[in-house]
Amino acid sequence: MELGIYTFGDITPDPNTGRAISIPQRYAEILAAAKLADDAGLDVFGVGEHHRLDIPISSPAAILAAIAGGTKRIRLSSAVTILSTLDPVRVFQDFSTVDLLSGGRAEVIAGRGAYIESFALFGDDIADYDALFAEKLDLLLKLNDSERVTWEGHFRPPLSNSEISPRPVGKLPIWLGVGGNPESALRAGDLGLPLILANISQPPANFVSQIAAYRQHHAEKGHDASTLKVAIATHVYVAKDSQTALEEFYPHYSAYFREHAPRANLVGEISRDVYEKRAGATGPIFVGSPQQIIDKLMYERELFAHDRFLGQVDIGGLPYTKVAKSIELLATQVLPAIRRPSPAGVNQVC
Repeated sequence: MELGIYTFGDITPDPNTGRAISIPQRYAEILAAAKLADDAGLDVFGVGEHHRLDIPISSPAAILAAIAGGTKRIRLSSAVTILSTLDPVRVFQDFSTVDLLSGGRAEVIAGRGAYIESFALFGDDIADYDALFAEKLDLLLKLNDSERVTWEGHFRPPLSNSEISPRPVGKLPIWLGVGGNPESALRAGDLGLPLILANISQPPANFVSQIAAYRQHHAEKGHDASTLKVAIATHVYVAKDSQTALEEFYPHYSAYFREHAPRANLVGEISRDVYEKRAGATGPIFVGSPQQIIDKLMYERELFAHDRFLGQVDIGGLPYTKVAKSIELLATQVLPAIRRPSPAGVNQVC
């Protein structure tokens, strides 16, 4: 199983000090975290797209291009690209550029987005939320398939034998990002796309049937088995022991939701009881010692048999020193354990 991390780059005052860092410093810390993850052996680094003053990464491809120059092997992914309100041609060109700069390490996670600010910003009607995404995903996949594209849709001008440049090193891996909508999981299966489930609030067991349905639809459509992939994404914090992890992370976790929850489903303060339940052995978020993280990865692996796990490790004004320590523990203690061969010579988790 691949192990990686991702960031939204939120700007949150540290709840312990009241101080917030500048956007340039936040960007610098993201680049440092990516280099650390690459040097330490993690597999993926993802950058999310938002269009808000408090979450100031509007162009993941630009950040990933900067990261490409300072890393050697780690895969570079959006997390996610809000395809509904973007031009698929521009998305494809941007990520092809990252792919070429990084030597073939770029990926796209296409999603509809939990935050809806980009609809008004780019002149799209929220009433077309799903139709926009479906049409633009169709075009993005066609752009990935051919150097010249003829295509016609409803929301943008048609293409007539149009040259699509630059081309990536190979085909861009395009994942479908979902947040628990069963129809979205089925769409990924029908289209033969890898699926990534972002779950930060529900018991993971709630999604077993959705992942099974995704696999069934993928098989029924006769897609290449190499595209049948599942990833899980959630909040992660690792410390030397469970109590330290729970105590250190809670103020930042609570501040993150208080400051940045989507306005459509504002949840406000997260109580300590809710937090600890989510961080429990069968809850959605990963907070604890390295062994607890390993145990929880094993638990979810039994549920989903997934291929990749991504942790959002830097939320709520968490100081970079603690982010870096969490990354190091993931790489040095968690990653070796989940890749350790069993006595029979078969990987325990991978």
